[in-house]
Amino acid sequence: MKMNNVGGSTHDENSKKKMSSRRLGKFLKEQRGRLYIMRRCVVMLLCWHD
Repeated sequence: MKMNNVGGSTHDENSKKKMSSRRLGKFLKEQRGRLYIMRRCVVMLLCWHD
């Protein structure tokens, strides 16, 4: 049976937090790119004159 570390965080937890923040940053950057592309497409469709 494992004993839980009650006081403070371990080195592994700190590295996981860094990895998750990097992953979050990458995710947000990707979403911003997708939003930009979708916005450009909508503007093109709305401004389309035949």
